[in-house]
Amino acid sequence: MNHDRLILVAGAGGFIGGHLVASLLERGFTNIRAVDIKPFDEWYQVFENVENQVANLKELPACISACEGASEVYNLAADMGGMGFIENNKALCMLSVLINTHLLMAAEAAGVSRFFYASSACVYNADKQKDANVVALKEADAYPAMPEDGYGWEKLFSERMCRHFREDYGLTTRVARFHNVYGPQGTWTGGREKAPAAICRKVIHAVETGNLEIEIWGDGNQSRSFMYIDDCIYGIDRIMHSDILEPINLGSNELVTINQLVDIAEDIAGVKLTRRYKLDAPKGVAGRNSDNELIQSCLDWQPSIRLRDGMEKTFAWIHEEYLADREEPASVFATVGGVEASNGHVADVAPRRPR
Repeated sequence: MNHDRLILVAGAGGFIGGHLVASLLERGFTNIRAVDIKPFDEWYQVFENVENQVANLKELPACISACEGASEVYNLAADMGGMGFIENNKALCMLSVLINTHLLMAAEAAGVSRFFYASSACVYNADKQKDANVVALKEADAYPAMPEDGYGWEKLFSERMCRHFREDYGLTTRVARFHNVYGPQGTWTGGREKAPAAICRKVIHAVETGNLEIEIWGDGNQSRSFMYIDDCIYGIDRIMHSDILEPINLGSNELVTINQLVDIAEDIAGVKLTRRYKLDAPKGVAGRNSDNELIQSCLDWQPSIRLRDGMEKTFAWIHEEYLADREEPASVFATVGGVEASNGHVADVAPRRPR
């Protein structure tokens, strides 16, 4: 394998993108271009010996510049967040279609050899997700189309764009449908965080303040599966360099309810909290789980890191971040009512400390 070829990571300042850059460096790749719209002090991870760029990849000229000389492109760039964010920012989420479309155009023009697109389980038909005791979603369940409004439609459309660039222009594209990725070095406050991080922070906040309560959006019976970041990064590499032509699930099949997720965080902290349920808050579909039959068949592998194990690592990292932020002026911990904390959660919100 040529470790000197240029690899572009779009969205490198984000949670998954930062971990992907770290993995590429650990595996000996020496020519990495990391691009994100955020200023460097808002990137979750910034690495030396990487060509770091701030650019708006919604714009075609920025994509052309980013793809110049690249052998592989990983598109992890998107405006997204937890359920409250995507339900209240549908147009903003759909504008991410410009990123993938322009990156595909630029990649094809630059002669890129392989292109990876990070899709989402939000593409799946909502009618198949009305019961918390959900039947795990197979790849074919995306059609007939009825995805999550806004964010899900953008992802489904972008999947089709990848397919047609492969069929019409010969660009090798690979697509993975992520199922709720979590772990350290990601969003844990501010309104875009997903359930595992939000729950960890809420439990930590309850313990540190002595206010032993937690507010949960919905009745807590919504069910999900959650994939630890290490499984996600490994899966991206395997799928990118496979012969899998069609979009494929990349997620854990360990199904839990939001209440059970809170149980895990409480157990890690050694505490039991009083739960208050906000029944009129956004809570997403009733149930969603990943059917891993196809990925197991194609790769002889599927995500397998236990939720409890991943939550312990995530909890420890967020606890450190929380305590570090707490050393700053107390005003940063002002509670903002109604800000979502994803998939069954409301959170007190503090500005993110630059990393």
